[in-house]
Amino acid sequence: MFFPSMGYILMVLIPSMALSGAAAWLVKSRFAKYSKVQSLKGYTGQQAAQKLLDAAGITDVRIVRVDGSLTDHYNPTNKTLALSTPVFGQTSIAAIGVATHEAGHAIQHATSYAALGWRSMLVPVAGIGSRFGTWGMMIGVAFMGANGAAEASGGSAFGQWIFIAGAVLFSMLCLFQLVTLPVEFNASNRAKQLVVEAGIVSPMEREGIDKVLNAAAMTYVAAFVSSLLTLLYFLYRSGLLGGRRD
Repeated sequence: MFFPSMGYILMVLIPSMALSGAAAWLVKSRFAKYSKVQSLKGYTGQQAAQKLLDAAGITDVRIVRVDGSLTDHYNPTNKTLALSTPVFGQTSIAAIGVATHEAGHAIQHATSYAALGWRSMLVPVAGIGSRFGTWGMMIGVAFMGANGAAEASGGSAFGQWIFIAGAVLFSMLCLFQLVTLPVEFNASNRAKQLVVEAGIVSPMEREGIDKVLNAAAMTYVAAFVSSLLTLLYFLYRSGLLGGRRD
């Protein structure tokens, strides 16, 4: 039966917590730092995002305010660009960076950026994988380890099927997170370039925007690495990656 072993703690839990914690701390600290740095030209987050949309000829995207902090997002389904309160009406470098990043997603959508389409298609199966993938792998390993007679001949067939189903579902989550990386990096790169070209900030001010967006990107990297470590660990525990069930 599967129990969180020392191997799981050392190989998955601690690295995942360290990566996620470091990424979250970096985002919050840089956002807090550059929220205190006001832009020279005084654009708010909402105005900066609107300026990029206008420059791209996008007229069917609504910019709305949402509650919370760092809850900013672009919804391609209803073409809504949601900016949080610390971003929407603020003139800080951090607010402009976050807002124009989300505008970058809207531009991706308008220009049919391929990776954004792939990510959208993977959303339903990734949701299922996040809910049931880990449980399927855990139950599969437990069944394979519980049947001693079957284990001697390669493992319980029932447990193997459950494990494989869970691993496939969880792999879809990993694939979704992998596809998310170029989507997020591309949106940030668009924002970094366009804020200067559009005259929203000066080249010198762009350094702060780069630091805020680079930190935000690390949260997606941490999420993918954490999920990948989980998948590899369970593949090892199942015996499918050279390990053994114990």
